[in-house]
Amino acid sequence: MSKAHLGVSAYYHDSAAALIVDGVPVAAAQEERFTRKRHDRAFPRNAIRYCLEATGLQLSDLASITYYEQSEVKFRRMLSSFASAGPGGFGAFTRVLPKWLQWKRSVLLTVDRELDQLGLGRGPRAIAIPHHRSHAASAFFASPFKQAAVVCIDGVGEWQTTTVWRGDHDQLELVDSISYPHSLGLLYSAFTEFCGFKVDSGEYKLMGLAPYGEPRYASLIVDQIVRLRDDGSFSLNLDCFEFLRGHRMTGRAFERLFDGPARSPEASLTQRECDLAASIQVVTDQAVLGLVKAAKTMTGMSNLCLAGGVALNCVSNGGIDRSGLFKRLWVQPAAGDAGCALGAALDTSIRLDGRPPVNSDDAMSGAYLGPQFSDEAIVAFLESHGHRYVQLPEVQLLDTVVSALDAGKVVGWFQGRMEFGPRALGARSILGDPRNANMQRTMNLKIKYRESFRPFAPSVLKEDSHAYFSMENESPYMLVVAPVSAAIREEGAPRRSLGCINDIRSDLPAITHVDFSARVQTVTESRNSRYARLLKAFRARTGCSVLVNTSFNVRGEPIVCTPEEAFRCFMRTEIDVLVLGSCVLFKSEQGALSETTDWRAEIPLD
Repeated sequence: MSKAHLGVSAYYHDSAAALIVDGVPVAAAQEERFTRKRHDRAFPRNAIRYCLEATGLQLSDLASITYYEQSEVKFRRMLSSFASAGPGGFGAFTRVLPKWLQWKRSVLLTVDRELDQLGLGRGPRAIAIPHHRSHAASAFFASPFKQAAVVCIDGVGEWQTTTVWRGDHDQLELVDSISYPHSLGLLYSAFTEFCGFKVDSGEYKLMGLAPYGEPRYASLIVDQIVRLRDDGSFSLNLDCFEFLRGHRMTGRAFERLFDGPARSPEASLTQRECDLAASIQVVTDQAVLGLVKAAKTMTGMSNLCLAGGVALNCVSNGGIDRSGLFKRLWVQPAAGDAGCALGAALDTSIRLDGRPPVNSDDAMSGAYLGPQFSDEAIVAFLESHGHRYVQLPEVQLLDTVVSALDAGKVVGWFQGRMEFGPRALGARSILGDPRNANMQRTMNLKIKYRESFRPFAPSVLKEDSHAYFSMENESPYMLVVAPVSAAIREEGAPRRSLGCINDIRSDLPAITHVDFSARVQTVTESRNSRYARLLKAFRARTGCSVLVNTSFNVRGEPIVCTPEEAFRCFMRTEIDVLVLGSCVLFKSEQGALSETTDWRAEIPLD
């Protein structure tokens, strides 16, 4: 009889649920994809319902339900943190204490009550494992490795902010750790806030901004803000931060060190913010590389797994990839807290039932673990709303899409199961021609409605990746930044000012960042067969096996989940062609979208 285990993350940010059957992930999704509230922290009732319905199970069929962290331990850390802040932390303490006394301190009772109210049977009572163990399990037990070093780096769990583990078959052993308040995640978030972006969602903007600057503050950061030691450990100068007092990340100390007050959100970016972004990226790269070097020494392993929010820093990951320290690198595609739901379920499943044979790719099924919609369901939706479409066999479908892309059109691509994690990987994607010099600006300003400086990622056939990018390992989850190959870029130093966005000297300007880098997704038929065949069809027509791939959403919204959401995004933006399964829709053939409010005015800051 199959053994099914549910994992849950909730109440802080990026709530999610994941279901493991016989040691293998079979369904996983973030709650935001159902509620349409970005980074939704609510109890993931919709995600849980999806996971169970996708497998025909009820809660009463489950062997275990595991929550992703230990709330009692986190509560003690918060009490200690506020006590160490002295009188300055009293205001924040009085704001958060009531919720902790009411329910957060005993969150498992709340989880059990929420589960019982779903009407899906009575499941086993929830248990909890440490936050960083959830991260580590999501990385190692889903990886293609029988043995590996595992490094988890985030803001903070209960106490730990950085952990090193030794993974060996079905065992995961904690080797070393660094604890709060010393945290690379909080360090990077402090600079995110100081540069005017939102903490816990704007860090990727800071990473994208970095190549426009020079790291002129890097030495100052290492001298005054964070101490990096030869053994890979680090510590923060807490006098420079405000987060212990609970109000904000930074204050007067940052203003004195970095030439004035923090940038206000949505204010014009200046060269100072570019230079700050470049500086903290250089320091983060140095710190992360020091940690993984230490992990190799401590574990003796030749493979490396990464998880935690800082593992989403693709630039640092690229540095590890090129360092040659490890034979292979694997990053959990849902490296943040959403992935902890997966790790929690995996850890309990493997502890009780053992680890199944390791898959040569990994256990993630390409991260395509979310809802899917049949062609019959898609046609029923289109017919019921009177939308004009044509349904095509695959060969004709691919030819139609390739022709549109080659003509400079932008294509919304909706296929199969939705991705788990923050990256669109060819299931809920917006696609464009990377050879088109205007494509980046068009997508940013007319489709994504976001800052023009932000780069777009390429999808490339794995077998052709070395012709375009200088990278050691594959990157199936778009989590490694690699230099663009010298063969497709022109000689000469790149210009780094914000005004040079349309002056990229490359054969693939739409995916080449100003420092001649790209955040790469390598594609294979074993993970996404139709998307791989689309890339092959594009290569056959154009000689180029690369496409621009960005997530199917606009700024401030989660990635689309359903055909209806995809159609609405298609009609609200300047996407030219929409592909829903085997159905193709052309913007020129659609009527006007009827809406009662100005949706653009309601886009939140992200």
